[in-house]
Amino acid sequence: MAKLRIYELARELGLESKEVLDHAHELGIEAKTASSSIEETDADLVRLAIGEANAPPSEPEPEPEPEPEPEAPPREIRLVTVPANPSVAQVAEALGESPAELVKALMSRGVLVGAGAPMPAEHLDSVAEQFAAIVEVEAPPPPAPKVTPRLRFEDSESELAPRPPVVTIMGHVDHGKTTLLDTIRKSNVVAGEQGGITQHIGAYQVQIGDRLITFIDTPGHEAFTALRARGAEITDIVVLVVAANDGVMPQTIEAISHTRAAGVKMIVAVNKVDLPEADPLRVRTMLTEYEVITEDLGGDVPVVEVSAVTGQGVDHLLELIDLIAQLENFRANPEPAASGVVIESQLDPGMGPTATVIVQRGTLHTGDSFVAGPTAGRVRAMLDWSGNRQKEAGPSTPVLIMGWDEIPTAGDAFEVLANEKEARSKAQQRADADRDATLNTPATARERLANLLEQLRAEEAELRVILKVDAHGSLEALRESLGKITREGGRIEIMHGAIGGINENDVKLAEVTEAVIIGFNVRPDGKTRRLAEEKAIEIRTYGIIYELLEDIEAMLVGRLAPDEVEVVLGSAEVRALFKVPRLGTVAGCYVTEGEIVRNSKARLLRDGVVVFDGVIGSLRRFKDDVRSVAAGFECGIGLAGFNDVKEGDTIEAYQIEEVART
Repeated sequence: MAKLRIYELARELGLESKEVLDHAHELGIEAKTASSSIEETDADLVRLAIGEANAPPSEPEPEPEPEPEPEAPPREIRLVTVPANPSVAQVAEALGESPAELVKALMSRGVLVGAGAPMPAEHLDSVAEQFAAIVEVEAPPPPAPKVTPRLRFEDSESELAPRPPVVTIMGHVDHGKTTLLDTIRKSNVVAGEQGGITQHIGAYQVQIGDRLITFIDTPGHEAFTALRARGAEITDIVVLVVAANDGVMPQTIEAISHTRAAGVKMIVAVNKVDLPEADPLRVRTMLTEYEVITEDLGGDVPVVEVSAVTGQGVDHLLELIDLIAQLENFRANPEPAASGVVIESQLDPGMGPTATVIVQRGTLHTGDSFVAGPTAGRVRAMLDWSGNRQKEAGPSTPVLIMGWDEIPTAGDAFEVLANEKEARSKAQQRADADRDATLNTPATARERLANLLEQLRAEEAELRVILKVDAHGSLEALRESLGKITREGGRIEIMHGAIGGINENDVKLAEVTEAVIIGFNVRPDGKTRRLAEEKAIEIRTYGIIYELLEDIEAMLVGRLAPDEVEVVLGSAEVRALFKVPRLGTVAGCYVTEGEIVRNSKARLLRDGVVVFDGVIGSLRRFKDDVRSVAAGFECGIGLAGFNDVKEGDTIEAYQIEEVART
């Protein structure tokens, strides 16, 4: 069936495109702009609706109508294209008009902007129509992926030589990650600390027979993910430390998710086996719930029992790492100019800007000119982890470099170039590229979600989800339900699923994996919400399971268009409780951000989990009823119909705003 553009229908009816669009929206017909196409049957409905709206009131004897004046021939309407987020001058050029004419047209609409300023999007169509044109905006280029693949080089087999594995240690807080690293460093290090200077460089090496192992001395998945967020894939093996007395804890689950997302080999180190309450078998059983099946239970994940305090099992752990390295056959070409990754940087009072790099390919020499991200330099001196000066460093070797023009950023790619001039030229090119990438990066979570939905409309698509819920039963039910949502050429992958409130680590993992965070009966705290806004990460929270599933299904086909959006007004921390006649329990609170507004919607959060969702019934400041209380002030809050408030809870005030469907 033939289709008709909105502006063509408007021209036929002698109306402005905006009026026709308004009538189409009233009839439930989807049309975004004047250049949108609609079916002929829908066009007939619009003609009928406009005819009825413009029909004169019925009269017994209508007066004879005067002869209509001949209509002026319609102006020829042009279709012009402008780039995404155009300036006023760019729109003027596309329309073939002077920028001054467009500035004048905008001024007549009460908008005062210069020719070089961005064109106000809400006035683009009407201004173009004034100049007899329809504007189509080019789609912005897709943002560069956050996670870049490992560096690959076309080296022949004969050029490759064995290299040490690079190992990162992860696990829950207080499970012994740092103690284990200290024990490894003190008991088995390359050449000891005879250099006389103990210089922390963020990495060190240990020796097993005639082979080496490189450890990144920044335990925890936060540092691991921070490097991955900048495209640095340097870890070969992750050692997951789990305390034998505590078992699997929230950060253990996060570490598993981060390791799995990176596609890195994992070893489980069951720590603290020397304690009386240690239960290593329970740890193995708990890990199976998260699809980590150890070898002794029939899986493929190696496990070793250790005590970081006594040193028990540490040698076995090192031997296991060495064995996996031999089986995986980690190799690199040591001959070309060096390239690698910056893992740590700082400004030293005596040495100036310094940074630790791990060489991934080639050999780094004193005197080499290099570039890392937008920063250049020349190797004036190199120190190993114990402070000894080195003249060269091969693959998988960590060294501290002096000679940077400025402090580089951890995660930046590092490479040696022919000379300082070439290094500085490439650094400038990268600085320019970074600036362009920043301009094209989605500024808000809504823009990022729009880009994601656009990608999901493609034939092959994967919707990555981070799932946080209030209870174990909810997690299992949602995992099962999400697994049933499919479409041809598309699937849902749960990157991380856990119980508890949405935290900063969830946002960091979402940034690295390009995932959407979904919360069921849980909420982010203020700090997490601000980080999500900064990183433009979409967080969607639900209290009804079928709404969650409907939205996920809509996302998978790229059709999600919310009619409502939630706006957080403010948060308050409960610091005391009072019993008040006729009001019940009143919470003495301190407003930590935003403002609390009487009669607004509110949630009571306990450890990030939603305990109550209702309305603020009363709001007092001292003995007076008030309409709102701003951040930095104390107040008394009564939740309508709810009294089970406890000290330490958080009250979050919010409102629901309608959003036009686009």
